[in-house]
Amino acid sequence: MRSGKKRARSEPGSTKQPRSKYSDNPPDFASLASLYPSFKPFVFFSGSRARIDWTDYNATRELTRVLLLHDHGVNWWIPDGQLCPTVPNRSNYIHWINDLLSSGIIQSLGGDGSKVKGFDIGTGANCIYPLLGASLFGWSFVGSDFTVVALEWAEKNVQSNPHFSDLIEIRDSKVPPQCSSVPEVENTEREKTIQEEAEISATVKSDYHDNKSFIEPAVLLGVVKENETFDFCMSNPPFFETFEEAGLNPKTSCGGTPEEMVCNGGEQAFVSRIIKDSAVLRQRFRWYTSMLGKKANLKLLISKLWEVGVTIVKTTEFVQGQTSRWGLAWSFMPIARKIIAPPVVKKSVLSFMLECIKRQYSAVDVLQSVEEFFKSCGASCKLNSSTFSVDIVASNDQCNTISKNDIADVDSVRSHGYEKQSLDGSSLQVPEYNLSFRILVFQQMPGTLLIKGSLQQKDSPLSGLFSRVFGSLEESLKSKFCRLTLRGKIHRAKLDYPKVVKERERERVLHFT
Repeated sequence: MRSGKKRARSEPGSTKQPRSKYSDNPPDFASLASLYPSFKPFVFFSGSRARIDWTDYNATRELTRVLLLHDHGVNWWIPDGQLCPTVPNRSNYIHWINDLLSSGIIQSLGGDGSKVKGFDIGTGANCIYPLLGASLFGWSFVGSDFTVVALEWAEKNVQSNPHFSDLIEIRDSKVPPQCSSVPEVENTEREKTIQEEAEISATVKSDYHDNKSFIEPAVLLGVVKENETFDFCMSNPPFFETFEEAGLNPKTSCGGTPEEMVCNGGEQAFVSRIIKDSAVLRQRFRWYTSMLGKKANLKLLISKLWEVGVTIVKTTEFVQGQTSRWGLAWSFMPIARKIIAPPVVKKSVLSFMLECIKRQYSAVDVLQSVEEFFKSCGASCKLNSSTFSVDIVASNDQCNTISKNDIADVDSVRSHGYEKQSLDGSSLQVPEYNLSFRILVFQQMPGTLLIKGSLQQKDSPLSGLFSRVFGSLEESLKSKFCRLTLRGKIHRAKLDYPKVVKERERERVLHFT
């Protein structure tokens, strides 16, 4: 930690993880290249800044290898095509779980709490979470998977680190453990649910052994052994519904097999299966957690959690560079201490997702359109391409113009060469009674961007206009950049139907007159 610099406090649910090695210090490619000759060929300079080609799988894999070795003392490798994890992002998830465990919000499972045991659902060939958890905190892990390659290479990665290999067990989720059972409960209604779940689990086992109708391996039920308890489970679920969807981002190459990237119903369906299993296992885990790639899935999944009777739900956002992910955690344990809700304040940060972005557009195109959107009404803008942000200062009249959708079309602004002089300096000067805010563009998964807006002056007398202005921006960007989904087409058809009926009626009347 730098001398004289005060670290921000990290709470479960916060975006930053200050205890993470990478929170304020991203990897130094130039330094790593000088220390590791195998990494040097992948590093090039753009001006004075060292970079790598993120579309080169070999480059991203070698970066992961040297980061794990240099920062964590972990020996690691994966074969071609397997999913290559980014170490900073995975490290954020591990540190968030550590925050949850040490928060004291819920009761412990017993013992002194010095020995923490986790369960990694779908650990993959990379086995990244058990390796990080064991090296950072000395946690023990069970990592489950079902493909031959994943099981073989996860075991190789564990055995390549004899200093903590005894802490990690790799378990085949297709082969049910002996004497696996679900916990006893007192409520007769819950007994019925458990019986139903046990029958489902038995069917999965039978289907697997018959090798005929087996479709998906077990998640927790059928993999967790009898009387086993864990402090937490974690998962980096398959984000996509099809393998074609997984390959939409031409600017990154992290590899990944269909088993790692794709699930019927995508991440929402996969996490729903974890929720279903957790409703049976209940207090066999202190915390159930999962990472999410789409913020839009949080609302539905949280509603499912309350339906199954959880005692607490926690969420967070992981931001690393231009990538955002979300963390979801829940528990059935009794609350150990009262949670004091913070005072309700007016929202100064808003966000929305751009999903199903047309293939010809990138984050840069969206960022430029954000700038042009506000320039078209006369607002002062300053675009920063390195941070993917636009700083905006708009007057009361300009905000009203935007919120009333009276501004010129973005494309017409570009075609006519309209440009307002941006103010010089690192930040825009804000006259009195003007609204100052920043718009940021974050890359999510392929074809998805997160747009976040934040007020720079929270006490501005025009702060009430912020949500209206931000809503107008959302409507404009979605109209230009997003493909219309089937649900969207149906919704639009319902809106247009009365207009079509009126038009046809008018034509019929004119025809007969």
